[in-house]
Amino acid sequence: MMNKPIHKRSLAEEVANQISIYIQAGHYVVNQKLPTEPELMKQFGVGRSTIREAVRMLANSGLLRVQQGVGTFIEEYSSGNETLNQRLKRAHAKDIDEVRQMLEIKIAQKAAENRNVQQLAQIEMFLDQRIQTSGAGLLEDCITADINFHVSIAKASGNEILADMYQAFSTHLKSWFLQIHADTKAFVQTNDLHTSLFQSIKDRNAEKALHYATLILRH
Repeated sequence: MMNKPIHKRSLAEEVANQISIYIQAGHYVVNQKLPTEPELMKQFGVGRSTIREAVRMLANSGLLRVQQGVGTFIEEYSSGNETLNQRLKRAHAKDIDEVRQMLEIKIAQKAAENRNVQQLAQIEMFLDQRIQTSGAGLLEDCITADINFHVSIAKASGNEILADMYQAFSTHLKSWFLQIHADTKAFVQTNDLHTSLFQSIKDRNAEKALHYATLILRH
């Protein structure tokens, strides 16, 4: 079964994001009571379960305070309240990609040192998908395969924090890649470099993995 790291936001996540934006913009003030569930249901056009899940997410992130039997209140907003995923949702795509690229160099080296047979097979699977979809001109499928290829390398790095960070940054970029690429030409041009990167990881050659990861970023 194919592993699909690309994440599609749920309806509750969309509602939570909108409420978060209202809080950050000052439409709700500290200690103000959040509108009731029926009011929020009407405002966002969703069901009660979706509102409750959205409120739970925001309470877990520290933006809301739930007092049983009293109501839900706005907590003081600061960037420290946000999870990494929430922060990335309001970040500029170019800034996200810049950090992703910085992580990519280290990830390639670590994957060459720590990958196992199963991880290597998954990297190769996504590489094959990247080559096939780019050759066929399937832009969206090609972008998905490219992101999944690099995420699978991150997972093979042996550092779970590094892998989680890389995946968080990468999975926010698909829509931006669709905007900046009119076709799969750039992906076709770098298929050989990606194949060489895979081979260096397979050979456990960290120096070559660093070299090819750097060439890919420069391209």
